[in-house]
Order: sequence, then C-alpha cells, then structure tokens
Amino acid sequence: MYYDFLVKIPENTGKITVNRRGDTTYIEYTYARKYVPEKKYNVPQRTTIGKQSNDDPTMMQPNQNFAKFFPGVALPDERNNSNRSSCLRIGAYLVIRKIMEEYNLPEMLSNHWDERGVGLFLDLAAYSIICENCAGQYYPDYAYNHPLLTEDMKIYSDSTVSRFLSSISDDDRVGFLNRWNASRNHREQIYISYDSTNKNCQAEDIEMAEFGHPKDDKGVPVFNYSVAFDTDNKEPLFYETYPGSIVDVSQLQFMLEKAKGYGYKKIGFILDRGYFSKNDIQYMDTCQYDFVIMVKGRASFVESIILENKGKFETKRSCVIPEYQAYGMTIQEKLYADDEKARYFHIYHNVTKESAEKGLLECKIQKMTEFLKRHEGKTVTLGEPYHWYFDIFSHEKEDGTSKLLYAKEKSEVIERELGLCGYFVIVTSRKMTAAEALSLYKSRDASEKLFRGDKSYLGNRSLRVSGNESADAKIFIEFVALIVRCKLYTQLKAMMAEMSKKPNYMTVPAALKELEKIEMIRQMDNVYRLDHAVTATQKTILKAFGVDEDYIKSRATRLGEQLKAAAKQERDGEDSSTEEDDID
Repeated sequence: MYYDFLVKIPENTGKITVNRRGDTTYIEYTYARKYVPEKKYNVPQRTTIGKQSNDDPTMMQPNQNFAKFFPGVALPDERNNSNRSSCLRIGAYLVIRKIMEEYNLPEMLSNHWDERGVGLFLDLAAYSIICENCAGQYYPDYAYNHPLLTEDMKIYSDSTVSRFLSSISDDDRVGFLNRWNASRNHREQIYISYDSTNKNCQAEDIEMAEFGHPKDDKGVPVFNYSVAFDTDNKEPLFYETYPGSIVDVSQLQFMLEKAKGYGYKKIGFILDRGYFSKNDIQYMDTCQYDFVIMVKGRASFVESIILENKGKFETKRSCVIPEYQAYGMTIQEKLYADDEKARYFHIYHNVTKESAEKGLLECKIQKMTEFLKRHEGKTVTLGEPYHWYFDIFSHEKEDGTSKLLYAKEKSEVIERELGLCGYFVIVTSRKMTAAEALSLYKSRDASEKLFRGDKSYLGNRSLRVSGNESADAKIFIEFVALIVRCKLYTQLKAMMAEMSKKPNYMTVPAALKELEKIEMIRQMDNVYRLDHAVTATQKTILKAFGVDEDYIKSRATRLGEQLKAAAKQERDGEDSSTEEDDID
C-alpha cells in the first residue's frame, strides 16, 4: 500500500537504487547482503520503499516499508476532526462497543498500548465488522462517519494505521491470547471444534505464504489459518497461522499441545474428516482428550460397517433423531487393527441426503458416459474416476498412446455406491448415543459459519499487506473481530429462537445494516444529537444484546459531549498555534 503523500528520497549512497518498470519508477532499499557460496559473492537483499514522483524526481510516494526502515522521518499523523461528517452512524458501533466492554477487551489490550493504541486497535476491529472490509486505506472513510474508541475520537490517516500495524509485535499477540484463554472457564467440560482455511497472499515478502493445497486455488501462494472454537460457550479460543504447504493432519498435534499450554484439560475435540489419521488418534489418547470425528465415506472399513448394519435401523422409531431428520444406531468396534481401545461408531441414514447424493451420482455418471461416447475412436487420456466407474477398452498405438474404443459401466461399483447414499458415520472416543454424537458434531456449524463470516463479512479472503509484521497484525485484529462477531451471531440466533416468526433482519449482516440507520446529526450549535427515535425493528435487534431505547439515548448524549469536547480541544490547539505564528 502506497501512502497519499510525498517524502524526500533518502540519500543513502549504495543502498538506494532506482528500478523502472513500465511507466512507474520504484525506489528500492538494500537492507542486507547475503553471501552465496555457489557464486562466491554477496547478493543484495532489496525491498521497495516507494514510487518516484512524476513531478519531482527528488520526492517519492512511500509505502509501509519506508516507515519500517526510516522510522526517524516524520509522516502525517491524523486527519483534522473538523472534517468529520455531520451525520454519524452510531447503532452498530454502540452494540459492538458494549460487547467489547463485556469481554474486557480494552483492559486485556491495555498491557500492550496506551489508550490511543487500544482505541485504534478496537476501531480497526469494529471497522472490519461493520464495513465488511479489512483494507487499511479505507479506514479513514469509516472513521469519517462513525464514532470512535480512540482518544478524543481522532481520525487517523491510513499511513498512521499502516505504521500501527507494523508496530504490533508477537509479544502483543501472544500476550493477548494468554490473557483471553486464562479468562475462560477451565473447570467445565467443553468440546472444541477445530478447523482451518487458507488465505491468498501475493506479497513476496510474507514468509509463511507458500504454494500448497488451497480450497480456492487462485494460482498464488497461500498460508493456513485455523481457529479453535468452544462449541459449548460459542467463543473462539485461539488461532494459528502456518505455512501453506503444511497439511491439516500434520498441524493437529501442535494444536493439541497449545490447548494443553492454555490450561485446557477437560476437553474433547470435534474434527472434520480431513483430520482423520491413526497418529492423531493415538496422540489424542496420549493427551487423554476425547474426540468426535467424521470418518471419510470412502474408507473401506466404514463401508463394510454400513453394509453389515444396513436395514437394522433406518425405519425404527426408537432410532429416529427428529431434529436432524435422521435415523441412527451405535456399535462398538476398533478403529484400526492394533487399536488398544474400542471406539463408538455411530451410523446414520438421512432420506433427504440419500436422494440428493443419488441425484449427484447419477448426473456424474451420465456426464462421464457422454464424454466417453464423444471420444470413441479418439486418442484421449482418462483420469482415475473413469477407470473406477467404467471398464475401458482401448487400442494401444506404437507411439505409446491409446485410442478409446468403447467403455462399459461397472454396474457393481455404481450399485454399491448408490446403496451407500444417505449414510454417514461419526466416531467418538467416549460412550454416547447416536443422537448425542450427531448433536455434538452439528455444533461445528457455528465454527464453520465463523470461517464463512471471516472471509465473506470481514473482508479477509485475501491479505492486503506487505511485510510479515503487518500480516500478523491483521490476523490478530481479525481474530478479535471474530470474537465480537461471533457474539453478535449467537445473541441474534438465541433471540430468534424465542420468536414465533423468523424475520430476515435477524442475521448479522442485516442487523448491522439496520442498526447503521441509527444516526446523530450535527446542528447549528455544533452539537451532535439523535436524528430520530429508534424504530420497532431496531428495538427488536437491540433487545438481543440487552439494549433498549433509553440506553441508545444516554449513550448518544455522552457521545455528543465527547465530540463537543474534542472539537473544542482542537480549536484551542489551532488558536494557540496561530498566536505563536503571530509572535514570530
């Protein structure tokens, strides 16, 4: 990100180089030299610190690397508060601030920064929730028409935001996670849902960004991001970031050690099928952690268990689980041949799931059949799925290629898979009913929505930063925003469960949009006041957070006083500066 102001190009002979690419001239800084034994000479380690001005070749438009390597150069700090909008949106801000205070987030962060730093950190978190964006250059636009948690409600520029992100250290991040987890209840039995996603990152100097196995492959490096989520209390507990080339199964044992380090003992883990491995199961046994895990449907031993018990429970009313429209039964088996413990296999069947899966399979076979028909008599390379579902008859040519003659369905394979449609298996380490196991696994829905909200509603599908410090800082802020947004989600969901009708404004995005309509306007006396009364819809949303119209009125009055005091302080500062100029 390049700032919207100019600074003088540093005069460091031998360290500043000019690199013209296309119509733009980049200023690069040599921060180190690395000896390469193969070449027997030092190779300069360079990074871009700015873009040369087209009007003045001695000036440049800096980026955050300039602030990192030249901290002594004074840069513009904040916007003038007189540029604040005459109409401030306060509804969503007040609810988010209330949640932050209930979680004691300002106090937890105060060990690392002064009031200004804590306020800016929390304002950035609120900005990502309300605006569904994490790009630092747009933060001043948010601050222009919202109240702020920063001291004197100062509107800091994007350059100040960038320098603040670069200043956040690993100690800040680790210290907060330690305090956050220390404040959780370690005495109660909880289940932690653990899942990961990956984020695209095109910046070359982000060390953890590597080519890996992304869910949404954009052809760019990625890094992995995982969150441990308390399904009982509906709260994120801690997060991890690790290189994109590391697969989920390999990382699980490190996460288990971290959970132990945070003091969690009476816990179980709810895991997706991607984490199923013998080593991880044995490691959880060693840690004495319970687990609830979905087993991969193609696993041969799972198929055999389903086929052995097929027809024993699918229509028995004693096996029905009405809330999930499924039938289930439980058997006890070993998970692998040398397993020292008997595990509990919960087998389920869902008619709706069966119909959907059969439709998808039939469609898949039909498309494959049509493809094979079109390519009869042609040279074609077929993937593994074609050989799984079809007997392929081809003619081998002298050049090593093969011409497709025709293909025939493997009826037994297809019929077997059709017979398995609608079935799935959950394995637990602790004895429980099929209904209890399914309910526990379904509690993962909240953590999955957490990830969906992270990418879709916090604007964090890709990181827009340059530098490891800023990347780590954004992920840190994002995690705090997730804590708050998760509370918004659970409170709205709890409120909606009590309502006879299910209004469409009780989702987080819709509720925030509605609350943004609660506004204060600045009148002729330069005092901000509520523009109109709270509507019936807004009252319903606010009730979910223990807030009523009187709360909004009192808080609005207090905000008006704060803004008035901040404006007066700014005017006094300007008057003092003018008097000094007159004396000179």
